[in-house]
Amino acid sequence: MHFLDQAKIFIRSGQGGPGAVSFRREKYEEYGGPNGGNGGKGGDIIFEAVAGLNTLIDFRYTQHFKAQRGHGGAGSNRTGAGGEDLVIKVPVGTQVLDDDRETVLLDLTEVGQQVVLLRGGDGGRGNASYKTSTNRAPRQHGPGWPGEEMYVWLRLKLLADAGLVGLPNAGKSTFINQVTNTKAKVGEYAFTTLRPQLGVVRHRNREFVLADIPGLIEGAAEGAGIGDRFLGHIERCRVLIHLIDI
Repeated sequence: MHFLDQAKIFIRSGQGGPGAVSFRREKYEEYGGPNGGNGGKGGDIIFEAVAGLNTLIDFRYTQHFKAQRGHGGAGSNRTGAGGEDLVIKVPVGTQVLDDDRETVLLDLTEVGQQVVLLRGGDGGRGNASYKTSTNRAPRQHGPGWPGEEMYVWLRLKLLADAGLVGLPNAGKSTFINQVTNTKAKVGEYAFTTLRPQLGVVRHRNREFVLADIPGLIEGAAEGAGIGDRFLGHIERCRVLIHLIDI
């Protein structure tokens, strides 16, 4: 599976459904009052952190997400059905950022965590709600409130208890292969590791997650080598292991 830790997507919540214009019609009652129901609420945009995902690669191919619009109201004061919420499933450790790529809107760090980011628009009012003592047969109705929309960036920061850092060819991949069941690629050349690797260390009936990131060289902050982009994956680590080749 290809690894991708950043993606830009467009999201839009559902528009509220329109209210109905309707009048009660019964036998022997020629002029029944208004009974148009309200429109249904538009669907929300919800982000959910799920287990079993460790990449954002799916968002390279699907980049537009739109929740369902609310249904229109109907006669007999029937409210329209609400639009279905759209749940976007992301890996645990995903942050949702504003389009400026700096403002963090959501930080999903627990399995099953769900957060509503964009709320669907409210449904429009039916003509029954416009009835007054002076306007007994209103024909106006609300079209439904628009949903919200925005571009956001998804940024994945892998969750690990300990992280391996060091220069290229310091032996980080060899180390993680020895202490876990990870099959990280090992080679006698720089930048053999091009994406983060995770492994589970089991010792004395305890276990913890160990992360190996690509090597850093002098000037990485300015883009030398493959830069320092992957440092975000060890921000959440409780322990850092600096491996040195002697």
